[in-house]
Amino acid sequence: MQNQFAATGLEAPEPVEVGWSIEEASSLYHINTWGHPYFRINEAGEVIVRPLAGDEMEVAIVDIVREVRSRGVELPVLIRFQDILRRRVIELNERFRGAIEEFGYQGRYQGVYPIKVNQLHEVVLEILDAGEPYNFGIECGSKAELLAALPHLERDEQLLICNGYKDSTMLRMIVDGQQLGKNVIPIVEKYYEFEDFMAAAGAARHEKPCFGVRVRLSTSGSGKWAESGGDSSKFGVPVPQILQIVEALQSDEKLDAFRLIHFHIGSQIGDINTMKGAVREATRVYAKLRKMGIPIEYIDVGGGLGVNYDAIDSGLSQSINYTIQEYVNGIVYTIREVCDIEEVPHPTIVSESGRALTAHHSVLILGVLSSTKKDLPLPRPEISSSDEPVVRELGGLLGVLEKNMRAQDRGNRQRVARALELYHDAVEKRGEADQLFSLGYLDLVQKGKAETFYWMILQGLASELSRFERSSLPSDLYSLDEMLVDQYLCDFSLFQSMLDHWAIDQLFPIMPLHRLDTKPRRRGTLVDLTCDSDGKIDRFIGEDEEESFLPLHEIVEGEPYYLGCFLMGAYQDILGDMHNLFGRVNEVHVYGDADEEKNFYIETSIAGTSVTEALSLVQYSPADLRKRMEAIVRNRVRSGKLRPRRGVDLMDRYMAALKEYTYYNFRSNDQGSPEQKGENDG
Repeated sequence: MQNQFAATGLEAPEPVEVGWSIEEASSLYHINTWGHPYFRINEAGEVIVRPLAGDEMEVAIVDIVREVRSRGVELPVLIRFQDILRRRVIELNERFRGAIEEFGYQGRYQGVYPIKVNQLHEVVLEILDAGEPYNFGIECGSKAELLAALPHLERDEQLLICNGYKDSTMLRMIVDGQQLGKNVIPIVEKYYEFEDFMAAAGAARHEKPCFGVRVRLSTSGSGKWAESGGDSSKFGVPVPQILQIVEALQSDEKLDAFRLIHFHIGSQIGDINTMKGAVREATRVYAKLRKMGIPIEYIDVGGGLGVNYDAIDSGLSQSINYTIQEYVNGIVYTIREVCDIEEVPHPTIVSESGRALTAHHSVLILGVLSSTKKDLPLPRPEISSSDEPVVRELGGLLGVLEKNMRAQDRGNRQRVARALELYHDAVEKRGEADQLFSLGYLDLVQKGKAETFYWMILQGLASELSRFERSSLPSDLYSLDEMLVDQYLCDFSLFQSMLDHWAIDQLFPIMPLHRLDTKPRRRGTLVDLTCDSDGKIDRFIGEDEEESFLPLHEIVEGEPYYLGCFLMGAYQDILGDMHNLFGRVNEVHVYGDADEEKNFYIETSIAGTSVTEALSLVQYSPADLRKRMEAIVRNRVRSGKLRPRRGVDLMDRYMAALKEYTYYNFRSNDQGSPEQKGENDG
């Protein structure tokens, strides 16, 4: 535990100023692990991005934020680095090409992008454009996604993999796509889907239907998505029913319709050996079916290529223990090995990597509005004989703490033991004071004194224990560390922009975008604008485990403070709901260009949700709202309680507000933000 606290009025030793370097900042926020090779900190203490492959050209993200703000685009804003999106697509395909060549693999790789990860049209178009030389295709999982994807198959060789449960309309659209000559392959998730698809093909007089089967493997996934595979999986056809499908195809003389074997064991596979085991099992199924005369062409290994949200093998639940190259090598080598043993042809390898393609390209920018501090110096209450006993006892505990802090003859073990005892006593007396107040035996002044002494004791204990490593302290004192962190109010909605943090405890890299050439001496949690108590971020990436706070800088009145939330491109753009009607954030698409000032240009700016748009999604008509509001104003004017001119002004403001951005009106320039301030909550 470091000394992060302001002076408390107690006789604590003065903190010793230590040097600070960019390397220390990089280590503190782990940017060289989750951010490599795209993000790092420059010598000016700013987070930079290197968007172009093989090019060391750098763009300071805070420069983009200033440019965006100068154009009148308000925060929060999502920055998309389209170059990074292209880099990821090319890298994945080239890694597979390299592994196929290295291991003498006789098949090829043909990937697809699962658009459920991020269905935004600009993202899909960028991925397909970058993947054109590789015939990179699309995976869909619903009727709407199919209808969006089908018109984007510009080349007949591109794959369109159709997962998920399929109604009659979706099945007929798949058949239509095949009859158009497109490489559309539905994945049979249950036996009855096989029957329904073949019936739809027959009704359409489709002579050459084709499909794939999702095999229910014995191999289970790992981490949060362990149940994506194994016997408890939601999807998948067990082996006995696959044999029934084969028998039905044999009787209808349509064995050539069975074109693909598919499996999926999770969105973020943490352990490479789990992946290899699933690939080996699925390849055995493929090989045995080939030997039965089924001309299967593809093995689809599903999604799951992981992203380092912290660092490789850090021990956190979202870490992975492999690189992209090891992932690719493991798939190619394992399939080749099994096929060679079974003496069957090497199939075309298909993967559905979405998270690995999209996560890095998107950064959410937050503006800090204010901070609430719990460690500011407190005025010491006067104690008299008229005070309640519990108040005098808390005051006495503070005196004991002051004496202990002055003592020079106690060893470290004795100091920690005494601090723990004082902490327990303070918690007990605070609880006693709260109970007396609730029963009416303690007045408001006495309660105020009790709380002040309690927080002064906690502040003093924190200062006393700052010389010790946190790991060496009793677990009860961990809560002390967490109770005194600041709250930084940020201009965003957790439920709209970072839903996975709330829903599945996903950690995202979060850090200041600037001022990193100075040591961050505050510790904070982030709270959003919503009225929900869950609208906060209080779990962060640590060295070996989660941390309950984020190192941050002091808020300087009149100066903006920007935070970046990284690896936001996978799922977060799409999953957010309309909690508190905040809606989508503003968005800009950025490209790197060394010929431009500060090495970038903004190609596209997309406005976030307006109040009118958000209300329309929940069936509020702007015309009806105006009519109702005008009726209220008119009645007040007629009753003489509101001047007509005031009524007109009120209606003008109401109608203007309907057109505004749903988020906090963060109208500050880059020289200062009048909204930013710190306040005491102790």
